[in-house]
Amino acid sequence: MTPKQFDDLEFGDEIETELDVSMDQVVLFTEATGMKVDRFLNHEAARKQGLPSAIVPGIMSQGLLTAAVNGWIADGVIESVDTIFRAPLQVDSSATCKIVITDMDETARKLELDLVIVNEAKETRVLGTARVRC
Repeated sequence: MTPKQFDDLEFGDEIETELDVSMDQVVLFTEATGMKVDRFLNHEAARKQGLPSAIVPGIMSQGLLTAAVNGWIADGVIESVDTIFRAPLQVDSSATCKIVITDMDETARKLELDLVIVNEAKETRVLGTARVRC
């Protein structure tokens, strides 16, 4: 994905990007944050807790969304992110992030974005919005 400046963006522009939710990445994240919890790190332990497999920590999902925004909008500063966790995002799944510009204020140089993470079955796992100042 090539980062864009505010002046290169238009209302309705969107991107899709693959997210790395592999066990290796989740291990790195949980080690860095001190969130070493079985439901994130062990598929079998997660199943014993009633989950289909190990799940990606919610705060990691938010981090992946904000990283995607920062990778797309070169001169953007994220002012806020609001997320809703609809269902667990499974570790080692194929996850895609989709970001759409839903509002632009050219005078204030601000963007409103819709954010979505879907799994390989195109089921929404995480959704939200972000406000970005450029």
